[in-house]
Amino acid sequence: MSSTKYDCLCAGIIVADHICKAIDHMPKPGELVLTGEMELAIGGCASNVAADLARLERQVAIAGIVGQDVFGRYVEESLIQSGVHCDYLLKSDQLPTSGSFVINVQGEDRRFIHSVAANSLFTGTTVTPDQIQSSRILYLGGYCLSEELSPENVSNMFHIAKEAGVTTVLDVVTPKQDDYWKMLKPVLPLSDYFLPNNDEGELITGKSDPIEQAREFKAAGANTVIITCGSEGSILMSENKTIQSEIYPVNLVDGTGSGDAFVAGFIHGLLEEGSPEECLQFGSALGHSCVRATGATAGIFTRNELNQFVSSHELPIETV
Repeated sequence: MSSTKYDCLCAGIIVADHICKAIDHMPKPGELVLTGEMELAIGGCASNVAADLARLERQVAIAGIVGQDVFGRYVEESLIQSGVHCDYLLKSDQLPTSGSFVINVQGEDRRFIHSVAANSLFTGTTVTPDQIQSSRILYLGGYCLSEELSPENVSNMFHIAKEAGVTTVLDVVTPKQDDYWKMLKPVLPLSDYFLPNNDEGELITGKSDPIEQAREFKAAGANTVIITCGSEGSILMSENKTIQSEIYPVNLVDGTGSGDAFVAGFIHGLLEEGSPEECLQFGSALGHSCVRATGATAGIFTRNELNQFVSSHELPIETV
C-alpha cells in the first residue's frame, strides 16, 4: 500500500458555473431581466468539495476531466489557488469543459441549465490504485449523472479503497426520472457513507419521507446514510442510530454549492474522528457559511472560523 499523501481524493464531476445575482422574476419569452452581475466560479461536486476541504487546511487531490479551453484553464487555476492538488486532473481536446448556468430568483430555489460535456469522458478507470491508496478518504461526486461512470468501474474503485482501508464516500446527481437502482445497488454495499439530498432520495426511491429513503438505502447495503433536506436539516442513519439535525439560521444569498459544502464539512468531521453528531455539526456549519455569498465556494469558513462557529452556536440534534 502507498503511503498516505492526501486527506481526501475527490473524484467526479468538475464544472465551470456561470451564476447570476438574484433576479425578481423569470423572464418571459423575449423579455430581458437585469441582474446585479454575472459571475464565473468553479462548480461540480468534486471541485466544490475539494476546494472547501482545502479551505479547511486539508491536503486534497482532485481526479476528473476538463476541456482544453478557457474554462478548463480557469477551473484548474482556481483549484490550484484554493490549495487543491491537480496532478490527477486530465484535459481533453475532444469535448469542452462542463458548464452550468445557475439562475437565482428571489424567494425561489435555484434553476440549473447544464452541459455534461467533458465530464462524460470520466469513466473512473483513470483513477489508479496508487492514487486511491494514497488518501485517507475517497470521495466520488456526481455519480449517476453519466452512464460512462459505470457501476462496474465505481465498484472497482471502491473495492480498491476498501482493501486498502480507505473510507469511501458516495454522492449522486440525478438529473431526470430514471431507474437509478441499477447503478446504485452494486455500489452501495461498498459505500461507507452515502449522502444524497431528499429530492434525489425521492427520485430514486419514490418515497418523500427522508427516513424511509434512508431505510431503503440501508437495505441496499449502504453503511451510513446521510440525507440533507435543505432548510429542514438532515437525517443520519447508521447501524445503531438514526438522528435528525436542524440547520443554523442564515440569511440566504445563494444556495449554490451548499450541499457540497455540507459534504466537505462532514468529511472534515470524519478526518477529525468526530462522532456522527459532530460530523453533522461540521457539515451544517460549512453549509451555513456557503449560502452567505454568491457562488459555490466564496463564503466558505476557514478552519478557525468553522471551529469558532461550531463552538459558539448550538445545533439541535435529536434521536428519531
